[in-house]
Amino acid sequence: MPSAKVMYRPVGLAVSMGAGALAGLAFRKVWALVSDEEAPAPTDENRRWREVVLAAAIQGAIFTATRAVVDRGGAKAVKRATGTWPG
Repeated sequence: MPSAKVMYRPVGLAVSMGAGALAGLAFRKVWALVSDEEAPAPTDENRRWREVVLAAAIQGAIFTATRAVVDRGGAKAVKRATGTWPG
């Protein structure tokens, strides 16, 4: 039987892609609460530093938290399936 770590790789990849999409959706919803405009691109010369950095910080926090939740859930699922923690 393959090790839990090897089994987790394809699961982790698929789950991470889904987490990225989910995080992007969550960020757009949160940003809509913060501003009436779209989130600024770092290279948008018409947006202020404060707004660009705030958007990046919110996006990073949401992405990191979403990925942690999804990765942890995937690892727990592998543990349930194999009896071994994939880390």
